[in-house]
Amino acid sequence: MVVAVFCIPILIRGLGKERFGVLTLAWTLIGYASLFDFGLGRALTQLVAKKLGAGEEREIPTLAWTSLLLMLLLGFAGTACILLISPWLTGRGLSIPEALQEETLRAFRLLGVSLPFVITTAGLRGLLEAHQRFGLINALRVPMGVFTFAGPLLVLPFSKSLVPVVATLVAGRIAAWVSHLLVCMQVMPELGRAIVWESSAIGPLLRFGGWMTVSNVVSPLMVTLDRFFIGGLVSVTAVAYYATPFEAVIKFLLLPGALMGVMFPAFSASFPQDRAQTALLFGRSVKSLFLALFPIMLCTIALAQDGLRLWLGAEFAQHSFRVLQILALGVFINSLAYVPFTLLQGAGSPNMTAALHLIELPLYLGLLWWLIRTRGIEGAAIAWTTRVTVDALLLFLLAQRLLPGKSPKRLRAALLPVMALLILALAALLHGPIVKGFFLLGTILCFVIVTWFWILSPEERTLAQSYR
Repeated sequence: MVVAVFCIPILIRGLGKERFGVLTLAWTLIGYASLFDFGLGRALTQLVAKKLGAGEEREIPTLAWTSLLLMLLLGFAGTACILLISPWLTGRGLSIPEALQEETLRAFRLLGVSLPFVITTAGLRGLLEAHQRFGLINALRVPMGVFTFAGPLLVLPFSKSLVPVVATLVAGRIAAWVSHLLVCMQVMPELGRAIVWESSAIGPLLRFGGWMTVSNVVSPLMVTLDRFFIGGLVSVTAVAYYATPFEAVIKFLLLPGALMGVMFPAFSASFPQDRAQTALLFGRSVKSLFLALFPIMLCTIALAQDGLRLWLGAEFAQHSFRVLQILALGVFINSLAYVPFTLLQGAGSPNMTAALHLIELPLYLGLLWWLIRTRGIEGAAIAWTTRVTVDALLLFLLAQRLLPGKSPKRLRAALLPVMALLILALAALLHGPIVKGFFLLGTILCFVIVTWFWILSPEERTLAQSYR
């Protein structure tokens, strides 16, 4: 995120708004190439972790190589899809100026070549997650994330074309794949003894990942299609005005993503044995995310226009600050929804989340099309935030059906997010630095007091004091 703050303004000036708009689409395609993963990365993590717990380590190499080879085949299928659809996208699907169409076509074809490496990297990372090697995972992912934004800067002194910029991104992904493979070989030396394809291992992988496949296909679509709708209905310049605040605020989902990466096996292990423990983990996960993200989103919404003006200039801020405010509200809601989503999948009910996404997709696309036509990029932000709000409500309702008992605290637990959303909405209406300053100071002070005396339990207060 820090690197992006410094790199994005330079890239906008160096490439121009139209080329930068296409670059944001390239980031989107690379970042969400898990569309072709079909749930196998998550399935591999679950099955390998289960075998480690059962002491069946000897079966892991066969399972790992079968999964990775299957993911490689899916990657090639993804490459074929990108190569086939790229001429239509650049010629008719997106509002790309004619002077940029050939350049964009070559860039999209390069992106297609990277898909097998991107997808199998997800599988290699899944192996490391199953072994709880989160330190190694971070050591690999942080440089990869930095290079996503810093890599294109290396090209700017020599060329303003999208082709070498995207080629640099593809080279970075291939280097990341090699690094993940070498690290996996160190953690699991038995992987290097033989590459094995075992047909009987495909069934468990596909059965576990089958419903997750639906979510992995539909969920990224609902995150990325808004940019393509904007590119088709408005312009690629509008994509830049929308995608820049989106890419900035969506990074806050790293926090719930990291927490749920750990809670997924915890929910999976505790749910069959001790649902009371699962309920405790569930409640504390929601509470932790709420307490961590509310002050951050409050400041983001209140200072959106000032921050964008300082970062990208007055013109960019005028077009994008409302988008940032609306999306920040959606990210806050979506962060809390990560917990019931992970619980449902960890409890062995990925069919619930998949069915929910299938129902949401056509409704969301219709709402997205209508709001972009009537409200432009602000309409796209409203559609996305509305979708994640409805999604969160339904996920919490489904998760509560799996948890034991009825708690008198649940009404209070439901009231807190409602109050938080009202305060966040109020923050978007403020004008003037003095008013915003006093509002933020008073609200955060009240938030700290309410958190200590009302939200935290006595046990959690004792735990917090132990860190002093």
